Formats: sequence, structure tokens, C-alpha cells
Amino acid sequence: MAEAFVGRTAELGYLRKRLDRVTSSGAGVAVALRGRRQVGKSRLVQEFCDRAGVPYLFHTAVKGSSQVEALTAFSAELRESMLPRDRELIPAAAPANWPDAFRLLASALPASPSAVVLDEVPWLAEQDEQFDGALQAAWDRLLRDRPVLLLLLGSDLHMMERLTAYDRPFFGRADNMVLGPLNPGDVAGALGLTGADAIDAHLVCGGLPGIVRAWPHGTPAAAFLEAECEDPASPLFSIPESALMAEFPAPDQAKRVLEAVGGGDRTQANIAATAGGRQGPLPSGVVSPLLRKLAEEKRVLAIDEPLSTHPGKPNLYRIADSNLRLYLAALRSAQEQARRGRPQAAYAVVKRRWASWRGRAVEPLVREALELAALGGELPWPSVEAVGGWWNRQFDPEVDLVGADRGPIAQRIDFAGSVKWLGTPFDNHDLSKLARGAAAVPGYEPGTTGLAAVSLSGVAPNADTGQLTLVWGPQQVLSAWQ
Repeated sequence: MAEAFVGRTAELGYLRKRLDRVTSSGAGVAVALRGRRQVGKSRLVQEFCDRAGVPYLFHTAVKGSSQVEALTAFSAELRESMLPRDRELIPAAAPANWPDAFRLLASALPASPSAVVLDEVPWLAEQDEQFDGALQAAWDRLLRDRPVLLLLLGSDLHMMERLTAYDRPFFGRADNMVLGPLNPGDVAGALGLTGADAIDAHLVCGGLPGIVRAWPHGTPAAAFLEAECEDPASPLFSIPESALMAEFPAPDQAKRVLEAVGGGDRTQANIAATAGGRQGPLPSGVVSPLLRKLAEEKRVLAIDEPLSTHPGKPNLYRIADSNLRLYLAALRSAQEQARRGRPQAAYAVVKRRWASWRGRAVEPLVREALELAALGGELPWPSVEAVGGWWNRQFDPEVDLVGADRGPIAQRIDFAGSVKWLGTPFDNHDLSKLARGAAAVPGYEPGTTGLAAVSLSGVAPNADTGQLTLVWGPQQVLSAWQ
């Protein structure tokens, strides 16, 4: 299995830097840390507290609990923490409200540096509409001038952004930190995999630490998937299932829209048709706000826009987290088979859908890798800052890769490319198709704009590679994070 704690060297460094600031200045520092469920926020902060060697309080809110229950739990955890010099000074009775609770916290803080963690802050704010104001007042009057690192964690990305928005009480008082999934390099290092195996592993786990920890060291994705299909309670299934239930507990229109995207629909029209009922497709006035909410507030969807020197349509939607994307496309059906005691049928479902799913799912990863390489000066085109794709309304042609000086409307197109993530190499047929498609991209200049191929199985020996400025395989993609 992977190590208990994987990667996050940079993130631990960010937190350590702020604790060092507390130590050197003797004043408080607040950090608002947000990230999707199961991405490892609590685990990261717990690891930091364990390594920091300072007294700390770690309070986790419980969704749906009352304010009285929350205050009682907070007081009990404060009494049992390492913060108070004398636990008998913490009253047995719970404070009446959050202002009193924060005064109690301030009285327990030591003179030396310490840390206070409030996990799932949005749930605390749900219990008491005055919580934000109480937190701001406590920070300004009681905590800011003390040597304390205040860490505010939350999985509701929109509410965590609102916590420090300009029109909210805590505006300007906290550093904002976003925790994303483990990157492919971290996953590769944790699992002892390289090249295509490491990329497959990242696509399957989505960079979620809970799945990485359950993954046997050195095991390729196919073997892991087959083994996990024998266990319907595996983290491979339970983590995306729980995330889906937490975000969308009711079978409403938003969930139907999400499932339509997870099933392979990419355009608004197709999504509306699939998510609609017997009355027909969802009206544009319904589906458009839902798509915006899922993308901008929930951050469960990602929006891809065609990249060229001219504005383009349509926008395409996809599930942002590749593990949830695989769950909706195949793992949910496989889990049902596994629950019925049919592990072979479960794996057959995944295997049957794997190649086509992986071919689409890897494209955003390749684009991100090329952007990282461009920013590191490792591509032949020094002006590239954005890498996307291009398509017209008929999706004929559809170009997998477009590198430009900016996006989504560029001034200059530096390269167009193809991603072929199949068991056969990139050949002259693929090259001809790429050349025809690239010529249709607004901003493409024959003889100036380069061509690129990113292929799982390399390039065929007889391919006319002289037309290709860049050829990448799996290891080059992975190296962007290593």
C-alpha cells in the first residue's frame, strides 16, 4: 500500500511559513483552506499539526447538529486539547454562544505559538447566522494580537469563498489557500509506477488520497480495478459515492444534469435532452443556471471553450474530478454487480468502457502537462501560455490540442496537436487527419504553426515524423509534474 501520508510537500511548506510568521512576529495569522470533499484537507492539516510541535486545538463541525451541540463539543475539545495550561480553568458548562466560545478560546491560548483548526466552517455558519460576525470580532479583538495560527477549513467551495469575500465580515483577514487533488507525479511516487501506468492510476483515483492509500504498491490500474470489483465497499466506489450523496442527496434536476454529463453528454443541448423527462428536454432557462451552478459554485463540472484567434462555440462540459467521472461512467454500474456477488461481471463493465473513457479523460491531463512544460520553457514555442482544444458547431473537425499565447481568444496559435491514447501507434493516417483539422483552426498559419502528437503507443516507424515539431509519450506527460 502507499504510505499513510502522500505528497503535499509544497502545501506543508505554505503552512509552515505562516507558523514561522506567527513565531517571529508574535501576532496571529489566519488561513482559509478550501477544497473538494475527500481531497485531504483535514489529513493535511492534522499532519501539519503533528509535525509542527506546537499546542493545537482541532475542532470538526458536524453537519446538521444544533448550535448547542456544536458549542458543547467545542468546549469539550478545548478542555482536552494541549492549549490550556490548566484544564480545570475551562468550565464544564458549554458557552452560551460563539462570542463566549471564542472568549473562552482566547483565555486558553498559551503565550507561545499555537494553532487552532476549525474544520467544516460552512457547517458552523449554517447553525448560526451570526457565526461569521462572531469570528471576525473575536479575531480582531482577541486573537489577532496573539501568537496563534487560525486554520479555517471547508468543503463547500462557494461558501468558503464567500467567507472572505469583500462584503463579508472576515474580508482581508485570512490568506486563501486552495487544496487540489494529488498531482500525477505525487501519485506515481506513492504507488511506484511510471509512464502510462502512473497516468492510468491518476485517472482512476482522481488524485484522491483515500483511494491512493488503498492501492497496493506497484499495481497497474487494470489489476487494481479487477481486485476492487470483488469489494463493493472499496474506497474506489465508496469515496465517489459519498461525495455524490453529500453534494446531491436528492434526485433533483441538478443531479440529473450531472449524471448526463457523467454519461458522456458534453453540449448543453445534449445534456438538456438527457436530463429532461417525458415532457422533453429541460428548457434553456433551467439547464443554463444549473450548469453555471455546478461549474462555478459546486466546481463539480469543468467548462472547455474552443481555443483559437476567433470566438468559438459551443462550450463543452465535463466532470472535473476524473474519479467521479469514472464512477458515473462505469464504476457505479460495476458496484451494483459487485453488490450482487458478481465481481467478474463488475470488472467486465469497467473493462468494456475503459478504452473510450480513458481516451477522453486523458485529454485535460495532457493539456495541463503541456501548459506546465510551456511555463517551464520546455516546449519549442516560448510564447505558449494556454493549451486547449478546438472544434466547430458540427465537431468536424475536432482538434485535441491547440497551443496559444492566451485563451480562450488568442492572438497567436503556435501549435495544433492530436492525443491518441490507444494501443496502436500514431501513424500517417492520424497525421493526415491532424493536418486537415489544424488547417481549419482560426489562426493556423501553414509553415509556421507547428504540429504535435501525444501518443500512448508512440509513433509508427513509417510515419512522416518530419511534419511533427513535438512528439510526446506517457513519460513526457508525467514528467511535467516531476
